[in-house]
Amino acid sequence: MNNINPDDQARIDAIEKALLARWPENRIAPTLERISALVDMLGSPQLTYPTIHVGGTNGKTTTSRMIDSLLFEMGLRTGRFTSPHLESYLERICINGQPIDAKELIFSFNDISAYLDLMDTKFDNPISFFEAITALAFAAFAEHPIDVGVIEVGMGGEWDATNVVDADVSVIMPIGLDHTEYLGETITEIAATKAGIIKEQGFVVLAQQEPEAAVELLRRAAEVGADVAREGLEYSIDSRAVAVGGQLISVTGLRGHYDEIFLPLHGKHQASNAAAALIAVEAFFGEQDLDIDAVRAGFANVTSPGRCEIIHRDPTIILDAAHNPHGAKAIAETIQSEFTFDDVTGIVALMADKDALGILQALEPVMNQVIVTTNSSPRSMSVVDLEKLASQVFGADRVFAQPSLADAIEKAIKDSIRPLSDESLAILITGSVVTVGEARSAVRKRYAKAPVAEDK
Repeated sequence: MNNINPDDQARIDAIEKALLARWPENRIAPTLERISALVDMLGSPQLTYPTIHVGGTNGKTTTSRMIDSLLFEMGLRTGRFTSPHLESYLERICINGQPIDAKELIFSFNDISAYLDLMDTKFDNPISFFEAITALAFAAFAEHPIDVGVIEVGMGGEWDATNVVDADVSVIMPIGLDHTEYLGETITEIAATKAGIIKEQGFVVLAQQEPEAAVELLRRAAEVGADVAREGLEYSIDSRAVAVGGQLISVTGLRGHYDEIFLPLHGKHQASNAAAALIAVEAFFGEQDLDIDAVRAGFANVTSPGRCEIIHRDPTIILDAAHNPHGAKAIAETIQSEFTFDDVTGIVALMADKDALGILQALEPVMNQVIVTTNSSPRSMSVVDLEKLASQVFGADRVFAQPSLADAIEKAIKDSIRPLSDESLAILITGSVVTVGEARSAVRKRYAKAPVAEDK
C-alpha cells in the first residue's frame, strides 16, 4: 500500500467510517433499482469504458487479478474492482494494478457523496456499503480515465450492484453452494442468478462447472445470443507441471496455443483460473492475436494475496481465504500435491453462516492438528461452537481452542519450534477473508524485526 500522509489517512478513515455506517456488505435487498438510479444520476460512469465482468463462486478475485495483469502488460490502462478486501478498502479499487491513490479516492468520494445522501431519501432502503463503493469505483475509473474495467461480482450476478455494467466479456468461474440464503438452496438456482451477468450478444467464458450449473448458464447464453467458450471444449489446459514457486502451464485458447507460461501461484485450480483469464482477454481483443511474450509477462507478474500465500518461512506460514467447502477442498489438494510437509497445524476461524462442517471435513486430511479461534467480525462463529464441530471431524485430541486469532498464531508458532526446525513444518491459516486479512497483519507485526523470506 502506498505511503499515505496523515491528513489524507484521516480523510480515508473518515470515508471508510461513512461507508461502513451504511447497510453492511452481507445484508442485501436483491434489486438493481437503487444502484441504477445512482449511476444514472452520476452520468453512467460505468459505461464510459469497456468491461470484463467476472462472476462465479470461487476464484473470482484471482481471475480478475490475472485478467488485469494481462491487459496491463498489453499496454492498456486498467481499472480493477474486487471484493472483499484483506487489509484496506483501497485494495478494492485498483488502477494499473495498484490500489487507488488516497488523493484520487478522496476526490472521487467528494464527487459522489452528495448523490449518495440524495439517493438515501428516494428509496425505502438506503444505498448500501457495497452499492456505494461500487459507484465509487465506477466514478474513479471514469475520472482516471481507464481503457478497460475488470469488475468482480460481489454476490450472485443478476441483481448484484456491479451488474449495471454492459460487459463485453463475462466470465463465470466454478459455481458451488454459497450465500444460499440469498441465491437459492441448489446449484441450479444459484447458477440461474449468476447467469444474470451474461449480456445480450455478448461473450461468456465458462470455467469447469457442475452439470446442473452448466445447463442454466448455457440456457441463458442461448436466450441472449451470447457466444460461449467452455473449459475442456472451446479451450483447454494442455499441461501443468509443478515448478519452483508455482507451476508451468500450457493452454489452447480460441486463437492459438500458449505454452511455457510460468504462473507464480500454487494449485490446479489456479491453472484453471489462468486459462479462464487468458480466454477472457482473447475474447476481449477479438480477431487480434495476443503477443505470447506479453501473455507470459502478464502471468509471471500475477500476485494473489491470501490465496495459498506463503508469508513466512521457518515455520512456513500459509494463508488461504477458503470460506466454503469447494475452496477448502482446493487448498487441501494443493497442500497434498505440491508441498512435502510432515506436519501441518491448521488455524481456522469461520463465519457463523458458512458450512463449517463441510469446510472442516475438506481440511481434515491435510491438518495434523487444528486450532479453532475467532476473527473480529460480529459474524464470526464462536470458538465453543467451532470446537464442537471440529472435535466431531478431527477427534478431540487433535483440536485446540484459542480465544483470539493472535493467540492462535502465537500458540502455533511456539508449538512449531523444534530443536532442528526445518521446512517440513507448516501453519495453514484459513476460513474467511477476514481471518486471512487479520492474520496477515498479525504475522507481519510479529516478524517486523526480521525480514520475511521470499516464496522460493
